[in-house]
Amino acid sequence: MDITKIRTLGELKKSGYVSKSIKQEVRDNLINKIKAKENPFPGILGYEDSVIPDTERALLSQHNILFLGLRGQAKTRMARQMIDLLDEYIPVVAGSEINDDPYHPVSRYAVDLIEEKGDDTPISWLHRSARYGEKLATPDVSVADLIGDIDPIKAANLKLSFADERVLHYGIIPRSNRSIFVINELPDLQARIQVSLFNILEEGDLQIRGFKLRLPLDILFVFTANPEDYTNRGSIVTPLKDRIESQILTHYPKTLETALEITDQEADISEAQKEKVVVSDLIKRLIEQVAFEARGSELVDKKSGVSARLSISAYENAISAAERRALINDEKETQVWLSDLIGIIPSITGKIELVYEGEQEGPYQVAFNLLDRSIRTQFGQYFPNPDTLKKKRSKEAAPDENPYKAITRWFDAGNSLNSFFETRDEDKIQLLYKVDGLHALVKKYFKAANDKENALLMEFVLHGLAAHSLISKKVMEGKIEFKDLMGSMLNIGTQHFSEEDFEEEDFN
Repeated sequence: MDITKIRTLGELKKSGYVSKSIKQEVRDNLINKIKAKENPFPGILGYEDSVIPDTERALLSQHNILFLGLRGQAKTRMARQMIDLLDEYIPVVAGSEINDDPYHPVSRYAVDLIEEKGDDTPISWLHRSARYGEKLATPDVSVADLIGDIDPIKAANLKLSFADERVLHYGIIPRSNRSIFVINELPDLQARIQVSLFNILEEGDLQIRGFKLRLPLDILFVFTANPEDYTNRGSIVTPLKDRIESQILTHYPKTLETALEITDQEADISEAQKEKVVVSDLIKRLIEQVAFEARGSELVDKKSGVSARLSISAYENAISAAERRALINDEKETQVWLSDLIGIIPSITGKIELVYEGEQEGPYQVAFNLLDRSIRTQFGQYFPNPDTLKKKRSKEAAPDENPYKAITRWFDAGNSLNSFFETRDEDKIQLLYKVDGLHALVKKYFKAANDKENALLMEFVLHGLAAHSLISKKVMEGKIEFKDLMGSMLNIGTQHFSEEDFEEEDFN
């Protein structure tokens, strides 16, 4: 029998339907998923051994939850996925503003209707998708928004006095009865508004304009907060925090592999782009490494955090940069080159908050520095680390110990390479082959690479050597120029270098 065809309270009683609180309902459905080895939070990556088990324990305990963590850590997404732990349909008293349970009515409307009609009381069915409420906490949120207020228009239309409970207009929380209700950025809520939540969480009372209502609302509350909010914009008042039974700490991806999975899952890449643009694993790792470098940078505000949205939007921009270049050159397909990563700079500058020293550098310079640090970090995963070679260098070392010698000598001889952003793929490949020793180096370490992979790795070597101060790299309008390091120092008087830049640059 399709239970949703039941239309009266009497029919509901005969069906044997058993009413549950929402927390019991979520608990029972979670137990079933755990027993069936199903993931209750699909698509949430990197939390398998931390946040998800903590959340499951809180839900099994029938707790209200506070997700505490920096921006871009899937706090709201976790809350929204809890909808799938609800029953598909629940019965409500037809016409009720607050989803009254026919077995346990709490509003004056539902109590009066059941008293008048008894088993003939009409009921309707509420789908789980409609059992979710969400409010972003902002300083202008009022008690009336959340709890409710007297509605003078309703009083006039119904010809009721303001002392009658039926003139009340319920706020978003009572309307979320028997639902999941989320308040995002809780500390942004004014302290006096937070105080209005005390009784709802603990005793189930509502106090509106002198009305003291006993409404035992049945709500699973989920709150989210950023730790930085405690000092910057506000705080969670202690009595409210005490009433939230489980506080769960969220975090950023702990490994590059997890971060790669998240970006691949979340990036919005069109089918046309997938057909036209190839993205190598190297490029993906470089983009992801930028976020890791930003989180560890002394120029970036760690308290504000670096959202996973940085690498997602950077990945999308990198593909679009390659697509744009291919469209300009009328190429049917292309790959993302390292020179295309200039296109991710706007994705970085918009996603990081800088400390004072970073502001002095400027957001664009910091973004370029983060990209260079990403290249430097990843370079050692593909080729011998130049820093290690410097430390091992000795007078007795074999003359061929330095694998980059032929490349740096080519630049030392006065040669330079200009990599234009909008160069055709075949022209870029020919340009890279002009550098002595570059192709031989790549083939030595990547024998199975095809022509385009070789070319990308050759470009990567140039950027890697520049990141390790073995050659110079200058980003100019429309191109990147690679030259010998010493010549660049002599020719560019305005550029500043650290002492390390002058130490054994060429290993000769």
